[in-house]
Amino acid sequence: MEKNKEILVTEDGYKELIDELETRKTKTRKEIAERIKGALKEGDLSENCEYQESKEEQNKNESRIIVLEHTLKHVKIVKHNAKNKDIVQIGSKVKIKDLEFDEILEYAIVGATEADPVKDKISNLSPLGNELIGKKKGVTISVSSPGGVVKYEILEVS
Repeated sequence: MEKNKEILVTEDGYKELIDELETRKTKTRKEIAERIKGALKEGDLSENCEYQESKEEQNKNESRIIVLEHTLKHVKIVKHNAKNKDIVQIGSKVKIKDLEFDEILEYAIVGATEADPVKDKISNLSPLGNELIGKKKGVTISVSSPGGVVKYEILEVS
């Protein structure tokens, strides 16, 4: 991650980052500390799996807190521009048609930190997201993929 580069997020994404940070600093830290305390009562730490696992989880949690704090320090909230709602932008929901397979797909275009393909949230920096940005309904785009070039038609932007 570049030091001074802005990290683009939607308003919902910003709220999710704040919520995750708060949860990790309060609830998760407390739960891990309790498990460590309980494991310490067991005695010999060299063979205490619960203690080792809890310490590892504590390190992961603290690392994630550092990443979240860094992200929030450099975040730029991108508001969906209602004036240009027919143009794909971060925060847009897009319905596209895969022209080869005649398949309809729907995605939300989000900043890179919010991307979650399982929830149909794709990054503006992904090949598909990048190609969609700035385009309007009715436009056909071509996206390079490992299997070759895929063509999509933009059916709807909201």
